[in-house]
Order: sequence, then structure tokens, then C-alpha cells
Amino acid sequence: MDSTLAIAYLGALVVLLAGVSWLVIRQILKARSLENVISDLQPKLQKEKGSPEDYYQLGSVYLRKKLYAQAITLFNKALKEGGDNIPEVYNALGFSYFSQEQYDLAIKNYKEAIALQEGYVTAINNLGHAYEKKKLLPQAIEMYEQVLVLDTKNETANRRLNSLRKQVVTTA
Repeated sequence: MDSTLAIAYLGALVVLLAGVSWLVIRQILKARSLENVISDLQPKLQKEKGSPEDYYQLGSVYLRKKLYAQAITLFNKALKEGGDNIPEVYNALGFSYFSQEQYDLAIKNYKEAIALQEGYVTAINNLGHAYEKKKLLPQAIEMYEQVLVLDTKNETANRRLNSLRKQVVTTA
């Protein structure tokens, strides 16, 4: 009986260690791929003028690493250079400002992304969230409703809209 219990504990420990090891290795590989992008693009952009996509890609890596000031600089360079992915750049720039709690700048950039690409669900959703943080609940509700018109199965917009409607009912 004792040996069965010991084997069960040992088996559970091995499974737990394997799971933790898998998570650690996955995190290391993610960090390494981000660092590879940085090590490839940063020297290139320091030596020569890069493409808008290069600036956007490096800015996106900095955004994932939560280096918002550097990301903002690179996104602005991408906008200055032009390119095909301008709405995505404005959305990423808005998210960078949002992450620094600069909601007015975030709203401005989200609106610019939406103006350039009508029906840009991610930017509309982000705009709703920025309005929500600024306590502009009617505007936030309107944005989430607009998202649900475009994407009826958007869980984030649905969840946030239900939450905001409850808040409006309780404060009324």
C-alpha cells in the first residue's frame, strides 16, 4: 500500500515537473525569438533608413516587451515612412499610449486607425476600452455595440458591454 502511494506521488511530481519545464522552455523560446528580431532589426535601422514594416515590426517587439516609449518612437517613424499597414500602426501606437495611461492620445490614434480602415474591429474595441477608462461610458457602450454589429461573436466586446450596461443601470 505504501509503495503504491509513493509511486503515485512520484508520478504526480514527474508530471508537475514536466509541465513546469514545458512552460519555462516555451517562455525561453518566445523571449529568444523577440531578442532575435531586435538583434536583426536594431543594427540595420541604426545604420540605414528602414522600411515602414521594419519600424513597425521592431516597435511591435518593444510593445510586447512593455518598452512603450521605444515602441512609440518606432511607430511614429513607421507612420512617417508610410506603407501599407498604416491602420495597424495607428492601432499599435494607440495601444502604446493606452498602456501608459495617456488615454486622450490613445483615443486619437484609435480614431485615426478606424478612419483609415472602416470596420477595423480591433481598433474599435480598443477605442471602447479607452473610453471606458476615461469614464465616458455612453461612448464606450456605443463602440462595443459597433464591434458586435461587425463581429457578433466578439467575446471581449460582449463581456465589456454587459458589464458597462450593469454599471449604467446601478448608477441610474
